[in-house]
Amino acid sequence: MPWFLYLALKQLFPTGRKFPFFTAISMLGVALGVAVLVIVTSVMGGFGYEIRRMIVQTEGEVQVKGRGLIEDVGGLLATVRGTPGVAGATPYVEGPVGILAANRPAFPLMKGIDVSSVGTVANLSRFVRRGSLDDLDDDSVILSWETAQQLGASVGSRIAIYSPLLFEKLNQDEVFLPRQFRVAGWFEIGHQHLDNSLVFCTLRTAQDLYGLGQSVHGLNVRLQPGVDEITGATRLNQVLPNGVAALPWTQKWESFLWVLNLEKTINFFLLLFIVIIAAFSVMSSLLISVVRKTREIGLLGALGASRRDVALCFCAQAFIIGTAGTAVGLGLGFTALAFRKEIVRGIASALQRQDTLRQFYQFTELPSHTLMSDLILTVVMAIVISTLAGLLPAWRAARLKPVEALRSE
Repeated sequence: MPWFLYLALKQLFPTGRKFPFFTAISMLGVALGVAVLVIVTSVMGGFGYEIRRMIVQTEGEVQVKGRGLIEDVGGLLATVRGTPGVAGATPYVEGPVGILAANRPAFPLMKGIDVSSVGTVANLSRFVRRGSLDDLDDDSVILSWETAQQLGASVGSRIAIYSPLLFEKLNQDEVFLPRQFRVAGWFEIGHQHLDNSLVFCTLRTAQDLYGLGQSVHGLNVRLQPGVDEITGATRLNQVLPNGVAALPWTQKWESFLWVLNLEKTINFFLLLFIVIIAAFSVMSSLLISVVRKTREIGLLGALGASRRDVALCFCAQAFIIGTAGTAVGLGLGFTALAFRKEIVRGIASALQRQDTLRQFYQFTELPSHTLMSDLILTVVMAIVISTLAGLLPAWRAARLKPVEALRSE
């Protein structure tokens, strides 16, 4: 071990003494900064990860849409399913409807699904909390949990659905009565936007409500494992007919994902200032150490130590503080993430804000997903900033002349 590294360790952790106060404060500052960065980046990454999981499990990775209605559904399905990398495809019809139950109105998005093929693309059964997807027929619907609560409807209740086709018929002086449906169940996906405004019905029912005949609005496509959405969409666009295009889920949700990534990036660089402030604490403690150990530094010079070695001694101290503080910060951060649900519930209960997370961030639970790239960036930035904080004390120590330093009182 180089002597300057050994001396740096001895100055930070003297033998036979309690843990030095200035070393503890410096490490704690770095640790808190790293812990906050880990928590924030993991939670923000969790939002993106959960959105992707929910979209893929309910809609697939790719959507095939036309400029208008898709009429040759069977031919298009055969083309899509025969494309390399495609695991399954199912047609859908979607649009807004009005629902009335016991004089309670709601205006969710209705999605018509092909019960026979939807299982090859979307794992909807895992989200059904009451009833069963197998009970869905042309005279029933499955409501989202929030919609069911808003309507006061339970499994077996009767509801009336008003289609936008009603207004077209009224303009033609025709009578178009609402259809009565039975509630076959309700589902909860876990994202407030989906749980608050979505109703599932059969494809035939949605086609009748919108007067589409045998046409559909598009196809949802599930890709095979290992095939990303960009590659899958590119392959599909090479075989699809004119007027029909395949769009990856990232393009459909592009604006939301951009805002989410922007918020994550801004939060990272704002919270990085905590580490920078902690670096000033490291710098201050090392500057104090230079002043207190002026005679020792002079003695090192008199014994033949070069200015470079003296400087490396203090840079090594800053590096050790940064590395140890980062390690402690990672432990604190991942511990907080492990108990994040209990912490959030406790804070929300104390402040009487239990529904704030659901209302503003659209999730029923606080998600967490740590990307390796974010973790590496956090560790590298914390150690580099802490090490740079030792440059000024190292420069001051290296400038001391041995004769003058030995005379210091």
